[in-house]
Amino acid sequence: MDHNGSEQDHEMKDYSSVYVGRVDDIKKSGRITAVIDDREVVIFYHKGEYHAMDIRCYHSGGPLHLGEIEEFDGQPCIVCPWHKYKITLATGEGLYQSINPKDPSAKPKWCSKGIKQRIHTVTVDNGNIYVTLSNEPFKCDSDFYATGEFKVIKSPF
Repeated sequence: MDHNGSEQDHEMKDYSSVYVGRVDDIKKSGRITAVIDDREVVIFYHKGEYHAMDIRCYHSGGPLHLGEIEEFDGQPCIVCPWHKYKITLATGEGLYQSINPKDPSAKPKWCSKGIKQRIHTVTVDNGNIYVTLSNEPFKCDSDFYATGEFKVIKSPF
């Protein structure tokens, strides 16, 4: 994704685990949001597992915390409410359906665009949920919308 060279470099940085809430809270709502080191994330609880990712969709900055979780090709995905992009909760891969136009009997199959959404680590300790931001050195499309003017979580200050 080209944003006229304005994409931020994701620095190799060691991040600490940050408390984001209680297990009871996320189990009721299925998701919570947090700001960690100026990066907005959404934490999902789905079928007994916790997943965290950048809150804005890699495609056009849609608010993923407002999307629905659906299964595609056996993988739980968040569906962006703006343009229906499908992002796997576990890996951040963008999924799409492909078909061979030269084969009239072909059926659509799910394919990966690769990792598009930055995924963060969730740990649970004594009923508390912690998120550690990813320090993977590769650029991820969602990095562009992760901070700055695209923020969706309003600060009380």
